[in-house]
Amino acid sequence: MIWIIGARGMLGTELSEILKSNSVPFIATDKEISITDYESLGQFVRDRSIKFIVNCAAYTAVDKAEDEVDLCTTINADGVENIAKVAKQIGATVIHISTDYVFSGESIIENGKPRPYLEDDPTSPTSIYGKSKLEGEKRLLSIVPESIIIRTSWLYGEHGNNFVYTMFRLMREKKEIAVVSDQYGSPTWTYDLARAILQMINLSKNKLSFGIYHYSNEGEISWYDFAVEIYRLGREYEILKEDCNIKPIKTEDYPTKAMRPKYSVLSKEKIKRLGVEVPFWKDSLRSFISGISHKYRG
Repeated sequence: MIWIIGARGMLGTELSEILKSNSVPFIATDKEISITDYESLGQFVRDRSIKFIVNCAAYTAVDKAEDEVDLCTTINADGVENIAKVAKQIGATVIHISTDYVFSGESIIENGKPRPYLEDDPTSPTSIYGKSKLEGEKRLLSIVPESIIIRTSWLYGEHGNNFVYTMFRLMREKKEIAVVSDQYGSPTWTYDLARAILQMINLSKNKLSFGIYHYSNEGEISWYDFAVEIYRLGREYEILKEDCNIKPIKTEDYPTKAMRPKYSVLSKEKIKRLGVEVPFWKDSLRSFISGISHKYRG
């Protein structure tokens, strides 16, 4: 049995749907069982035969975290520690979702150009959110070393607020929008990540090594590049009817309370060696937008 924690969030909902469509037995919880309440977690697993715990729950308000340090740490570090302790008691494998924000965002230069971050590159988060997620990773592995951590980036999907939906809203409301062009990373469709999680669960029965993995869609782009392609596809699928000019700006022109990584492209070579599929970002974005386009018609 698989237990999805944070099952009504963007990724948790996607994973629930994929497990259901593949006839994989699972149970799902969200805010009714808080990961900050160790006793509630322990009571929930009692008399249940749970083999995998997939933790999709997290505090993700990156800028608010700079002011809500204790709350962010309680959820992203203390909560993960509670899950780890419960998993150790029942002998379950934890699959925990982490983030590119554990890195500083400073480029590692090889052969004259930046290279994607590897799983064992030094971590150095610059935001409270990133620090709390890194602390959660450390606590999990210290309690249950036989765990799987999947770091991801720039998540978007059908079931929740994200960059794609925000862009569509702004592009429908305004004649011009400004998007940061000097922060680089890789978008990740929740559908692809959810499929990868299911593959990791299946692989754990034989050749999977526990530890840290990176997963995002393939490709290296800026937020501006992402917005331009969202606009192009939005026009193609008749989601956007009016012209909108997309203006590239620098990070300093769009100040935020939390510092964002300038470069946080993740290397997927380790997870690909297990046979996990990693689609190209443009292909996944097209599939996503074509699938939601009906919501904007009529």
